[in-house]
Amino acid sequence: MSKKNEQTPSSGRCPVGSVGGQAVMEGVMMQSPDKIAMAVRRPDGKVVLRVRERKILSKRYPILGWPIIRGVVNFVYQLYDGMKTLTASAEIAGGEVEEPSRFEKKVAKVLHMKPEDVMMVFAVVLAIALSILLFFVLPTGLEALIKKVVSSRVLLNIIGGLIRIGVFLLYVGLVSRLKEIHRVFMYHGAEHKSIFCYESGLPLTVENAQKFTTLHPRCGTSFLVIVMVISIFIFTVLGTNSSNVFARVGSRLLLLPLVAGISYEILKWLGRAEDTPIVRALKWPGLMVQKITTAQPTDDMVEVALISLKASLGMPDALPKELDPDYVAPTEEPEEAAQEGDAPAEDKQA
Repeated sequence: MSKKNEQTPSSGRCPVGSVGGQAVMEGVMMQSPDKIAMAVRRPDGKVVLRVRERKILSKRYPILGWPIIRGVVNFVYQLYDGMKTLTASAEIAGGEVEEPSRFEKKVAKVLHMKPEDVMMVFAVVLAIALSILLFFVLPTGLEALIKKVVSSRVLLNIIGGLIRIGVFLLYVGLVSRLKEIHRVFMYHGAEHKSIFCYESGLPLTVENAQKFTTLHPRCGTSFLVIVMVISIFIFTVLGTNSSNVFARVGSRLLLLPLVAGISYEILKWLGRAEDTPIVRALKWPGLMVQKITTAQPTDDMVEVALISLKASLGMPDALPKELDPDYVAPTEEPEEAAQEGDAPAEDKQA
């Protein structure tokens, strides 16, 4: 086996576009067609790795794998699972995790669910509600005011779309200033670098991964940008032109699954399409916004992303023993390690 492919799984390389991930608190979640792995670095420097089998609904219900429909299913699932993964990572990383309230415990008992799952459902519902308020109700309300002076249906929807994009950029720019979120964005960059490294066929090492850019065409950020743009066209053609704010909001919410489905197909196509001037132009807006949602990661962040990626691909020994929480490293003389140009064993975990 050549050095270029020596770190691929025994079953062969996954097709380009089938491996993805998500930055979490002090770590990265990666998923391949078969497994989902999450690696999180604890405050003591150790790395906790969790791996589970990936259940693909379209294998059980083929209709969910149809074009457009699969984009809607993926969006809803990723929203729920992403929130759950973030909460789990925060717990591992040493953050404070909120206890379920009495009400949530009662709901869990009635629905025969875990209280933590009820919390996740409420969190997702709240996130959706806030998104609707920021990106639909607010822009549509402003559209209703502008409609008094702008009669063109097309121009009005373009203005509404630009307002949505502006609100989105303002929101992302503001949250990126938070220290904790900035670190998540650094892990986001580590996730992209690791996937680029794998898709290039290079051995999965920190040195190789750091050579790549933090901007990836299949990123969720690019998906949201595409959603913003596609919504302008869909709302113009199929949306209501009523002066009633509630009718306009309702119309857009009903069309949102169609917008998400089309945007998902475009994102997948852009990730696989031949690099032409037109394709580069279509990728450009999403990549520019990623300059806000990603940041240059440190080597230890890339290390965590690679651990998660290798585990999701089923590679043996994805987690180095010196980073395993259950592994006790043998005593080494600091002088000998220093002579080799490396840090002492006890310093590697700092």
